[in-house]
Formats: sequence, structure tokens, C-alpha cells
Amino acid sequence: MTTLLIVEDELKTGICLKQGLEEAGYEVTLVNDGRQGLEHILQQHYDLIILDVMLPSLEGWEILQQMRMARHEEPVLFLTAKDNVSDKIKGLDLGADDYLLKPFDFAELLARVRTLLRRNRVLSSVMYEVADLVMDVPRRSVTRSGRKIHLSSKEFVLLELLLQRQGEILPRNLISSLVWNINFECDTNVIDVAIRRLRSKIDDDYSPKLIHTVRGIGYVLEIREE
Repeated sequence: MTTLLIVEDELKTGICLKQGLEEAGYEVTLVNDGRQGLEHILQQHYDLIILDVMLPSLEGWEILQQMRMARHEEPVLFLTAKDNVSDKIKGLDLGADDYLLKPFDFAELLARVRTLLRRNRVLSSVMYEVADLVMDVPRRSVTRSGRKIHLSSKEFVLLELLLQRQGEILPRNLISSLVWNINFECDTNVIDVAIRRLRSKIDDDYSPKLIHTVRGIGYVLEIREE
């Protein structure tokens, strides 16, 4: 059975979420303390984590940062009352997969849960190779020059998109739509932050550089003569 972890300190919200998701067929664990939530994450595997930002003892930001540092790449859906771009950028930079603002409609939350689970389970027989970069999709593995590169689930999807459309210039709004299923405002730098984080892992210490900026448009993955 698909397992979900909810870390939510608002008791009524947590109980309603747990009941609704269990009725939808999921096995759900609910905790209302940030530190307890992190302990659950580090001790066992969940298919999806629903994480509040403001929590007692340990905030959602810190939980996400520590789980990613510990190589836990489960998809994370943030629940937050904070509706500003800087918070979205912060969460994406730490490795969040999606956001839902409070108050929310349960039907929308359920749809987002299903989408994240579906994306995380998609396995294909595709293997991509560009220069010395190799992505093995079924094994969720990425290497460069034979060295394993650890990516978050969202970084993996972003790199897979760039590899799928190698040589094609991808506008920022298209990337945000296909990877995050969110239409970011054109004057935000959410996609730039995500690309910079990905570059730091697959390009900074290697040559040739693979991800290139197309000024005023977006990004492209290709081998260019240096």
C-alpha cells in the first residue's frame, strides 16, 4: 500500500487530512511535531511526505534540508500559509516538489498527491547519455565521469526533461509547467534557482558544460565547442 507521512501541528487539519487520504486508499501516518516528523522520515521510507512549514521544535524548511542531506529523496508537498515568492524559492532550492497554500480544497490536495506519486513511480527503459553524463531512468541513477550524482526527485525530473529535449531551447514558463505543474510569474527567478542548483551538481566540476542559458528565453542542454 502507498504510504504517506503528514507532519502538521494543526490538530483539526491533520486529522481531516489523515481521514480523507485513508478513505482514498492510502496508508497515512500523522505527527504534529517537527522533530518527530524528521525522525519518522529518517527511520523509514514513505512514498510521499506532506509537510507544514511552521511547526513546533523544527520548521518544515529544516526538516526538508536535513532529509535531503541524508539522501532521502521522497517527494515533498509543502502546506503553507506563506504566499510570497521568496518562500517558494527557498523551498524549491532546498528540494521541495510542490506547494499548496492554506486554506486549500481537499480535492486539489488529493489531485496533487496523485500527480506527485505518479511522477515518482514512472519508470521507463530509457537511458540518456550526453558526453560523460549518464542517466538511468529505471534505477533513478545519474553519473558523470563515472561518479554518482545525488539529485532530489525534482532535480531528477528537471534533468530528465532537459535530456529528453536535448538541443531544444526550453522557456522558463514551459519548464515550470512541465516540472512543477505551476505557472510562475515571469518576473520571478524560481527556475533560475533550480537550474543553478542542478548545474552545481552536474556541471561545476566537469567539462564540457552541458546546461546553457539562452538570455531572455530559458535554457538548453547540449554539447558546445569550447
